[in-house]
Amino acid sequence: MSDLQKAADQVADAAKDTAEDIVDSAKSATQSTRRAANRMMDRAEDKLDEWSDDLDSHPRIDDLAARAQEFANRGINYVADTSQRARRQIHHATDATCQYVQEQPGKSLMMAAAAGAAAALLVMLARGSDRR
Repeated sequence: MSDLQKAADQVADAAKDTAEDIVDSAKSATQSTRRAANRMMDRAEDKLDEWSDDLDSHPRIDDLAARAQEFANRGINYVADTSQRARRQIHHATDATCQYVQEQPGKSLMMAAAAGAAAALLVMLARGSDRR
């Protein structure tokens, strides 16, 4: 295996690892959002139960509780759908990146080197401005 192919494989592996990290972050964010939505729904439900007890189960309170439940469910479903869509897009981008790296290893290596140089330059510039 040539050095160029090894470098291209390393770039592809790095792209895949980055994409997997993004997917993991998206999953974590989705779970956190879902937990927060559930906590909010539980609090709303507790408050509605409290009001219901105070108002002897007025029919309007039941309607509000049903609407709150529906709203919370729609929010949870929206977050889940958005997370799933993000996962599909990230997976597609990962596949496209790996395909490109395999088809164009030289260009991929050059782009990775340029990106690394740009990142190093930014770090050096940031460090230089911190010293002033």
